[in-house]
Amino acid sequence: MIMAEDPEAARAFLRDVLQLPHVDTGGGWLIFKTGPSEMGVHPTTGTGPYDVSLVCDDLDATMADLGARGAEFSPVEEASWGRVTRMAVPGSQPITLYQPTYDPPATSL
Repeated sequence: MIMAEDPEAARAFLRDVLQLPHVDTGGGWLIFKTGPSEMGVHPTTGTGPYDVSLVCDDLDATMADLGARGAEFSPVEEASWGRVTRMAVPGSQPITLYQPTYDPPATSL
């Protein structure tokens, strides 16, 4: 679930820039297909926002493709688990986009 101060802008980004398949359940309320997926659990000192992360096979190519459609990214960082950037989502908080250095379970099931 992505929470947005401007849900129409966030939905338009997911629909038009990321080109995620979707259905309109009425009144412009779009539900997006995102599978396959995986979930990790990280420690925290309290309740806070969840982080939505998207996985790709080639971060540079994906950033070039999405950038050509208007996506904006933070500088790429090298983490022990992959190459990582944050992608701006209009009307909402950024989401993570990364190329894993491990074999993602969602793609190997």
